[in-house]
Amino acid sequence: MRVFGWLLLLVLPVLSEAQTSFRYVFTFTDKAGTPFSLGQPLEFLSQRALDRRERQQIPLDSTDLPINPAYFQAVLAEGAIYLTHSKWLNSITVNVVNEANRDAILNLPFVVGGVPVGKRSDSSFKLDKFQPIAVEKSLSEEERFSDSDYGLGFNQIDMLGGVSMHNQGFRGEGMLIAVLDAGFTNVNTLEAFDSLRNDGRLLGGWDFVDRNNTIYENHSHGTSVLSTMATYLPGQFIGTAPKASYLLCRTEDGGSEFPVELDYWIAGAEFADSAGADIINSSLGYTTFEDASLDFTYQDMDGNTTRGTRGADMAASKGILVVNSAGNSGAGPWKYIGAPADGDSVLAIGAVNEEGFIANFSSEGPSSDGDIKPNVCAQGYQSTIVNTSGVVTTGNGTSFAGPILAGMAACLWQPHKDSLTNMDIFHAIEKSAHQYTSPDGFYGYGIPNIAKAHLMLSGLNPNDPEQSELLPVYPNPFNDRFQGIFYSSERQDVVIRLVNNLGQEVRRAEVVTEELSGARFSFNDLEYLQEGLYTLQIESDSGKYYIKLVKVRD
Repeated sequence: MRVFGWLLLLVLPVLSEAQTSFRYVFTFTDKAGTPFSLGQPLEFLSQRALDRRERQQIPLDSTDLPINPAYFQAVLAEGAIYLTHSKWLNSITVNVVNEANRDAILNLPFVVGGVPVGKRSDSSFKLDKFQPIAVEKSLSEEERFSDSDYGLGFNQIDMLGGVSMHNQGFRGEGMLIAVLDAGFTNVNTLEAFDSLRNDGRLLGGWDFVDRNNTIYENHSHGTSVLSTMATYLPGQFIGTAPKASYLLCRTEDGGSEFPVELDYWIAGAEFADSAGADIINSSLGYTTFEDASLDFTYQDMDGNTTRGTRGADMAASKGILVVNSAGNSGAGPWKYIGAPADGDSVLAIGAVNEEGFIANFSSEGPSSDGDIKPNVCAQGYQSTIVNTSGVVTTGNGTSFAGPILAGMAACLWQPHKDSLTNMDIFHAIEKSAHQYTSPDGFYGYGIPNIAKAHLMLSGLNPNDPEQSELLPVYPNPFNDRFQGIFYSSERQDVVIRLVNNLGQEVRRAEVVTEELSGARFSFNDLEYLQEGLYTLQIESDSGKYYIKLVKVRD
């Protein structure tokens, strides 16, 4: 796999004198006269991005073209200071010194209008050119993970059927996840990310707030978010997508709260798109701001109003699975989801505790236009994370529920990448959730089971007894152990027997299925068994099922 991360930047003036300025986003009328052409897409999109479009049959259009450089430079010539820009929304976000500066830009013939997005005192900065990073890596298959390998993180992955997915060999290989957050302090040195760096799967990124590539500082939040997916510390903690590749984007300014951060978010999403990312994880949400006149309302959470939400839906239209935390306002006066989690094509993730009950802080839905939000939930209370000191600890927030699910989505998409779209994965996750037939504004469709979603995407019905013999038992052939999952649409007692070719029972287990995730079972210490054919006999209230297994030696 060859992955390229890159950013197209125009030559910008350097601000050398501190001053108070007002932030505006200006929208252009068109892209007429642009030197870029849809016939030469490699000038502005990576080959990996083009491959993603081709797999999902998504044609290129004018939103893929960079903004017109002449328009860009004309705005800066009026004295504005560049912050970011969006090709999708055909706009530029800048600091303007005063109203005269703003009005001069508004009078430009190719400017449709301008919207204020914040105010702040800016000191000098230096623009660093982002250097392309290319990776080509072939990864060997690892041994099966035991439950103890996950350490404190076992519950949050097992709740989603993740242990089953990992032990079927789906750990995120070949998937690229872009993480949009507030900073990634010490990710370049922590032991938790050693394998990520050593395998060449940490693809760098960009700081869209300070406009440089110093992403391994500024804030601890992104570090902990990344750790829920990428950590590989067997015996202590393994993340949900430990073999995926990652692109890190700082889009959140931890020192302030203004709508301009949604412009940074869009820039990060466009960067992820250009680099060929498959999934965007965003543990960010926006509702109210330091300047109350810029606050959103619940009515704005309709999936179409805020710029950030429109940018997130645009990312989804390019074939990216956008996963966004629902928010932590459930116990506060706002209580509802924020932007961009309200997006129609954004998978919004609420938080539950280790027992599957909704966390009181998890933001509620629906969106103001009635869409089910959050879409699904994952563990966000006492989630296992790694902090910037490298300590495996716990944290609370939909900030962690989101990436836990995003990592599992990468594992789900991995075996289906060549045949299914981002929205196929989106809907399969919803359909696998425990209350899909009766969603609400707290859990949405509920807690998904990714192993169950995988079976559905493979053409199987996990709740159909006639197909139970096709459910995963792995490995098969086996040597000293195997495990599996028996799915059921209702709670029931199940007896599982391992029988040799003489009809003799050599091992037995009794389990109880749960509607949420079925019943996991395992048979260990089977080295003593002779090589040959065995039968797994499953007796349940719904019927009897048989699976053929083969015992081999190393």
